[in-house]
Amino acid sequence: MPTESPEILVDPEHGLPPGFGEGWTGRLLFWIALAFSLFQIATAFNVPLDHRFSGVTIIDLLRVTMALWLVWIVAQAARSRPYAEMVLAWLPIFVVVELLARFGGSVPNQILRALHVGMLCLVAGGLLAQHKSHSTAARTFAWVLAGLGFLVGLYHWAFYQDLVARAGEVTEADLVVGIAAIAILFVICWRFMGPALPIVSGLFLAYCLLGNYLPAPLNHRGYSLDQVIEHMSFGTEGIYATPTGVSATFIFLFILFGSFLERAGMIQLFTDIAMGLFGGARGGPAKVAVFSSALMGTISGSGVANVVSTGQFTIPLMKRFGYRAAFAGGVEATASMGGQIMPPVMGAVAFIMAETIDVPYAAVVQAAIVPAILYYAAAFLAVHLEAGKRGLVGLPRAELPSAGKALAAKWHLILPLAVLVYLLFAGYTPLFSGSVGLALTVVLILGGSISLGIGAVALRVLLWVALGLLCAFFFWYGILVIVGIVVGLILANLATKGGAETVAACRDALADGARQAIPVGIACAVVGIVIGTMTLTGIGTIFGNAVVAVGQHSLFLALVLTMIVSLILGMGIPTIPNYIITSSIAAPILLKLGVPLIVSHMFVFYFGIMADLTPPVALAAFAAAPIAKESGFKIAFQAVKIAMAGFVIPFMAVYDPALMLQPVQGVTGFAYAMGAAYIIGKALLAICLWGAATIGFMKRDMAVWERLLAAAAAGSLVLALPLTDEIGFALAALLIGLHLWRAKSAAAAPA
Repeated sequence: MPTESPEILVDPEHGLPPGFGEGWTGRLLFWIALAFSLFQIATAFNVPLDHRFSGVTIIDLLRVTMALWLVWIVAQAARSRPYAEMVLAWLPIFVVVELLARFGGSVPNQILRALHVGMLCLVAGGLLAQHKSHSTAARTFAWVLAGLGFLVGLYHWAFYQDLVARAGEVTEADLVVGIAAIAILFVICWRFMGPALPIVSGLFLAYCLLGNYLPAPLNHRGYSLDQVIEHMSFGTEGIYATPTGVSATFIFLFILFGSFLERAGMIQLFTDIAMGLFGGARGGPAKVAVFSSALMGTISGSGVANVVSTGQFTIPLMKRFGYRAAFAGGVEATASMGGQIMPPVMGAVAFIMAETIDVPYAAVVQAAIVPAILYYAAAFLAVHLEAGKRGLVGLPRAELPSAGKALAAKWHLILPLAVLVYLLFAGYTPLFSGSVGLALTVVLILGGSISLGIGAVALRVLLWVALGLLCAFFFWYGILVIVGIVVGLILANLATKGGAETVAACRDALADGARQAIPVGIACAVVGIVIGTMTLTGIGTIFGNAVVAVGQHSLFLALVLTMIVSLILGMGIPTIPNYIITSSIAAPILLKLGVPLIVSHMFVFYFGIMADLTPPVALAAFAAAPIAKESGFKIAFQAVKIAMAGFVIPFMAVYDPALMLQPVQGVTGFAYAMGAAYIIGKALLAICLWGAATIGFMKRDMAVWERLLAAAAAGSLVLALPLTDEIGFALAALLIGLHLWRAKSAAAAPA
């Protein structure tokens, strides 16, 4: 049966088509993006470029290699052979080598952040020139913007010692560079992600400069232009604050990790497993969408990327088997957005949260795992009930792949993910864990290509054993072991049949990873203005005092107010800046009201994600719209309906932190385990009741009074008041009993 082939012209996250554009400028941009990734890998892995071998450093070897490469390019040109592509590749890689050489690979934190933002501007401006500029003047302006953004990073790199020596003071040159940095970021962010984030950050910036003219209590003591620019554009506040630092390390590395796993075939593996397990069940195609998106969430923290990648297969499949287009798009949008709270990788916000509240990343994963499972359980239940309501069946078993065979064929792709999870929970930093995961993925891809050319099974096994042992030496002898293995595998692939294509795939994954990192990195830099305003003026306490006043009388009202703020901000701002703003303002308030630290941050994080499903903006829903060939608004309303049960989970966690596996004062051991099991079971029953009330189906179609009774029972279970649990369980038992009796009576009537 033929499937629809959706036309995806642009990525809804930033409105750009795939690739780097046509012509020599497109190829140059491709190599700039690849060099950007190499720079990030070298700094994240902390490769000791000044390490000496017999008196020769790695930097010396790299410079000799670049010189020999240049000689070869000149020789090719002298022989009238093609050389332009090699020049375009040589230039950005040479620049990266020299940037790293000055600090021997151990780039100071401030320089790393500044160069990270500079390279983001360079690639982003180039993409705007290639894809969003339709005249020579517009393209020239975009490239100039890109170059100036990179020069700002170079300014920090070139004058690092001077800037450190005069910290707190700015020269005229510093002032010009600082203003230029903010202006360039605002323009690029506006053109990439729309006006919402630049406007919000611009209002905060204006408050720094003009807030002293406002009436009390909104006013502050007043700050000069020099003070504001020094605070925002230099040091580790403002645009180079914690979010940018996290983007330059953890986030970029994990984006590359996901990019390489996708190239290795992980998406196909997840799809085959989901199809094999659930494709034949009632409403199978929708269950496949939910389960495959949950699996994708373990390696990709981008909800929109998840929609675009898995949705191209699942949405047409759901439509083919009877689901309405709006519901099919809503299922994929809901399931994809949950990837941001699905351990181990989660979304970029999880890394920022760990740094912001100074807890191990594993603690964030621990807090997220139960809510993530409950979120997907709610989505799974919604599609199951919708299928029952509409009489939708699963796929024929003959058309389905075998989950066991798929896993047996590609089980090795799970290894980097398994190692990553182990290292995170063993106490290693996310940066170290991500570095190891990425390195193992590259080794698997390159080693797999070589093993395909080995006929004897024994020799293939020997190859993998040897690679495994060599990789194990990394833990004793450092990162240079992995670097040596990867370089050796690249050379071996270039010398074997079909190996060049594998190396090219890795090369493309590097460039694509840099491209995917742009919206995240730019958002982190721009929202740093908000953080800088908070630390400079203390404006957060004004809003905080108002909400605390409400919360003293009703914690529930304070939570609802915080939820509304998160949803409203999220309607125009991506999840990362939404979390940063709301966590800066609202999370400390919840902490004052007695909500545990990590629970308060997870609360605003959760609703920042839900904002991408909420009309009128609903980014994830509009990402699904061209695939489903349906209105983004209709998809958004269906997504909210499917995710409705998930809205109760953060509220329940606030009233009982055991839902997020957080300690409860005075409760330990067996009593804590039983309490956690109770709250998880209660939450599961509540979301089942919400799902039934929303869809209007259990064993059969529900009457209006049954749906109201289900909603009342679920609401009672959510409220943490005396006797509400008992009332909720009683109403649930009454509803289920009456519904089963009605279903049985209806079935017996025809007989």
